[in-house]
Amino acid sequence: MTMYIIVGLGNFGKEYNNTRHNIGFDIIDRLAEQEGISVLEKKHRAVIGKGSVAGQKCILVKPLTYMNLSGECVRELLDYYKVDETSGLIVLSDDVSLPVGKLRIRKKGSAGGHNGLKNIIAHLGHDSFIRVRAGVGEKPAHWDLADYVLGRFSAPERKLMDEAAERAAEAIRTIIEQGADAAMNLFNSTK
Repeated sequence: MTMYIIVGLGNFGKEYNNTRHNIGFDIIDRLAEQEGISVLEKKHRAVIGKGSVAGQKCILVKPLTYMNLSGECVRELLDYYKVDETSGLIVLSDDVSLPVGKLRIRKKGSAGGHNGLKNIIAHLGHDSFIRVRAGVGEKPAHWDLADYVLGRFSAPERKLMDEAAERAAEAIRTIIEQGADAAMNLFNSTK
């Protein structure tokens, strides 16, 4: 039986709730709710929940390190649980280069300017791990990127993001049951 570490990227604290940068936390919350996993245990510089998704052991993770230091928590978890980082690590993040609500699954690749992914890549020493990116829309001209990703969604965008979190949870189950390639074929559509 393979074990999966599923990490949602975000920042802890009420001031970050429902921000674009916290969609990774939102997806973890959605998956935890659907699978009946309680994500409350503080361990490995994160809040974690243990359970099973699609019949496989999983640890759902919300790092407490803040976005820019996410790799510290991820490295600690991988070392402790001896999980294969190329096939057993799934990272969930926001992406400003994708339209609001669109998903993109990859098995490797650059951080694309995302500081959380950049830090994970630095701590792993490679970029070959599964990531599910949820589009939060492009930053408007003349906006500071930090202000944009720490901003909140409009009501119509929030509805799209809730649907994206639902699809992302389904994509995670597909990755676990059928592999990342099958999930990429199903969820990386141009729709």
